[in-house]
Amino acid sequence: MSTSLPAPAPANSPEPGTGLPLAPAFSPLYQQIKALLLHSLQNGEWKPGEPIPSEVELAARFRVSQGTVRKAIDELAADNLLLRRQGKGTFVATHAEQHVSYRFLRLHPDHGNPDADGPAERQILSCQRLRAPADVATALGLRSGDTAVQVLRVLAFQGRPTILEQIWLPGTPFKGLTLELLTQDQGPMYALFERQFGLSMVRAEEKIKAVAADPDAAERLAVATGTPLLSVERLAYTYQDTPMELRRGLYRTEHHHYRNQLS
Repeated sequence: MSTSLPAPAPANSPEPGTGLPLAPAFSPLYQQIKALLLHSLQNGEWKPGEPIPSEVELAARFRVSQGTVRKAIDELAADNLLLRRQGKGTFVATHAEQHVSYRFLRLHPDHGNPDADGPAERQILSCQRLRAPADVATALGLRSGDTAVQVLRVLAFQGRPTILEQIWLPGTPFKGLTLELLTQDQGPMYALFERQFGLSMVRAEEKIKAVAADPDAAERLAVATGTPLLSVERLAYTYQDTPMELRRGLYRTEHHHYRNQLS
């Protein structure tokens, strides 16, 4: 079973001026505008949480109709890359926003609304730089022997340890990530990545299966060895489908369920 958010449109070299050939010429015009907006987001022209130019300004910039720009923005908003605010404009989505801070976390309490648990309590167990194992290097597009950052942490809800995560990040983009930095930061980890390293996680793919708790996981999650757990492996991407995080989580589900929306 896998779940994926829409990938950015393919891109070619932009043309000076409008840059319209950034997407294939046979693409609908609004898709070409969407690709140009993605290009600007990737290059940091507009930072997470900042407003983008108005539809009128973008229409003039790209020499297209305002309706074409609106359709491109609508798709980026549906992809959770942009956020419309009534009466204020359109902003670059950020994981610091309350409603998207756990956008990739699909674990919900069995009773009550998705926010019934309140914010997760985080315990960072370790953060170290290691030579990336072969499977991690392959997933993150690293070369053999490249350095990666490994983070271990436990997420607890209402005082109950619920998720044990092993997180792998490429070493070079995350130079400067330390145990102290992770421990001191109180916000979502992806918001820290945006703010500290200029990296936005824009989509993810997951693989899910049932496993039995080994002794280490059992101790960390306060369950008996052999307890059924949900194993969730997530590969998160930044713009242009660049893999930027491999996250392997073990989930307790006696009080939660994994919820996904399919379309």
